[in-house]
Amino acid sequence: MELIDQHAKAIMEGCKERARDAGLRFEDETLEYIVTNRDLLELSPKIMIPTMYDYWVHDVEVLKGKGRYELYPSNPFETVINTRPAISYYNDNNPDWLNVMIFYHVLGHIDFFQNNLFFRHTWDDDFTGQALADKRAITRLRGEYGRWVDYVIEFARSLDNLVDFHGLLSSLHRPRRNGVSPRLDYYFDVFLQERRKVSVNDYVKEIERYNACVREHGAEGEDVFFREVAVGHPEFAAMFEKAGRSRPDQGRDVLQFLLDHSPLLEREENRWMQDILQIVRRTSLYFQPQIRTKIMNEGWASYWHETLFMQDDRISGHEVDFARVNAAVTAMPRVGLNPYALGLRLFSFIEESADKGRYSRDFTALADIEERRRFDLKTHAGRDFIFAVRENYNDFLFINSFIEQDFLDRHRLFVADKVLDEQKMVWRWYVKSRKAEDYKAMVRESLYHPPHITVDLDKTGEDTLYLTHHFEGMPLVAEFIHNTMLGLEFLWGGKVTLETTEVKSVKKPDQQAQAAQPTLPGMAPSPGPEPEIEWQRVRYVMKDRKLDKGVI
Repeated sequence: MELIDQHAKAIMEGCKERARDAGLRFEDETLEYIVTNRDLLELSPKIMIPTMYDYWVHDVEVLKGKGRYELYPSNPFETVINTRPAISYYNDNNPDWLNVMIFYHVLGHIDFFQNNLFFRHTWDDDFTGQALADKRAITRLRGEYGRWVDYVIEFARSLDNLVDFHGLLSSLHRPRRNGVSPRLDYYFDVFLQERRKVSVNDYVKEIERYNACVREHGAEGEDVFFREVAVGHPEFAAMFEKAGRSRPDQGRDVLQFLLDHSPLLEREENRWMQDILQIVRRTSLYFQPQIRTKIMNEGWASYWHETLFMQDDRISGHEVDFARVNAAVTAMPRVGLNPYALGLRLFSFIEESADKGRYSRDFTALADIEERRRFDLKTHAGRDFIFAVRENYNDFLFINSFIEQDFLDRHRLFVADKVLDEQKMVWRWYVKSRKAEDYKAMVRESLYHPPHITVDLDKTGEDTLYLTHHFEGMPLVAEFIHNTMLGLEFLWGGKVTLETTEVKSVKKPDQQAQAAQPTLPGMAPSPGPEPEIEWQRVRYVMKDRKLDKGVI
C-alpha cells in the first residue's frame, strides 16, 4: 500500500475544485492510497483504519476475503473512511478517466461525512489518533493479561450495538452557555485543574494555544484545538462524556451502565477491563452513523459522481466507458435493493420535486393525476433542498419522508415475493404490491435496527443485572442469546436476567380456503393469507454459566 502518485493527486485536486464550485463542502486535507484488488477485498470498515486495534476476528475476515477472491475475482473501485484527514483507497489498475469518476464519488462521501448531523460526534476528534492510542493500550494490556484481553473484547463486542447513540447526539446539539461550549468549560475548569492538576504556567499555555487556534481557524478553531487535545490526552473524550451526562442514568446504554455500575469492574484488579469496554464502546459509536445512513450516503456519492463526471472535460471520449461502469453500479434490481441505485434516484426525484414546488400544501391537496403531472412553480430550489436533506436526515427519515407513489410509478418499482409451486416444485416470483407504503415497509425492514434493550433500574441490584427487551415486532436471534448473556455475566460479576418476547405458536391459514383461490394459467399460485403469530413474554436467567428460560 502506498500513496497515489503526483499525477493522480493532481487529478484529485482538480476534482476538488469542481466539486466545491458545485456546492460540496469538505476539508482540504485528504489521503489517497493505492492498493491491489486483493487488498481492497480485505479492507472492512472496522479494520481499514491503519491504527485500529488488532482482534482475532479481523484475521478471520481477512482469510474469508482471500478465499472469496480466489473463487470469485472482482474489481472493487474504492473504499473511503471518515477520519481526519479523510482516507481513501483505490485500485492500482484504474485508468485516469475511471479515477475521475471515483474521485467525485469519494468527495461525495467525504462531504456527507463532514456535513450530515448524524456524524456530528465524529467532527471534533482525530479518530485515527484516538485509534492509535487505543491500539497501544490494548497491546500493553495483552502484555500484562494475555488471552484474557481478547475474551473481554469478545464479550464487549457482543454488546456494541446496545449503545445510546441518539443520547450522545442530543447532548452535542444542546446550545452553548454564555457562548462557551460545555466541552471547553470542562476542559479548563475540571480536566486541567482537578484531574490533571497542571501548573499555572501550563494552564496559561493551553489558553494561549486555544486562542491561537481560534485566531487561525475562526469558527472551527475549537474543533481543531480539541483534535490536538485528543492526541495528548486520549482519555479526555470519555471523561467529558461521563461528566456531561446531566440526566439521571436511564439504562439506555448497556455498555456504559456496565462501565459505571459493574461490581466486578469496580474491583481494583479488574479496572483494566474498563479501558477495553470504553474502547469498544467508543469505536461502536464512531461507526453508528455510517450504518444508519447507507442508502443516503451511497446515493449522495452516486448522485455527485454522475452529475460532475459528465461536466468534466477531462473525460472526453470515455462517455461510453462511464455509462457501462455507472450502469453496473447504479442499476435498479427488480428483486432486492441496491442502495446506490435507490439513493441516487431518490435524490434526483427530490431535487426535481423541489424545483417544481411540489413539497407544498398546494401540491399535496391535488387529487387529479393530470393536475399533479402538470404542477410546476419553477422555484429552482431543488439543489438547496437536497443539500438540506443531506445535512439533516438519516436512512429511516429519508425513506419515510420521500418515497411516495409518484416515485414508484416513475421508476416502476414494486415489492416482489415468491411462492412455492407445489406441482413443479419451483419457486415462482410475483409482484406482491406496487403501493408506496408497502415499498417503504420493505426498505425499512432492510435498515439497521439494533434491538431496543435497556437496564431495568428498579430490578437491578448488586446481585442481578436485569435487562428488558422492548419488543418491536422482531424477536431476538435465539442462537446469540446464550453467548451474549455468558459474556454479560462475566462482565457484571453476577446473575443476569433478560426479559424478551418470543413466538408462542403459529396458526397456519385455512388450507381449504387457500386452495380455493383461483389461479390463472401461466401465473404463480397465490401466496394466500399470512400465518397468524401468537407472542409470549419469556425470561432468560444466566447464573454460574448456566442458562434457564421460563415463561412470564
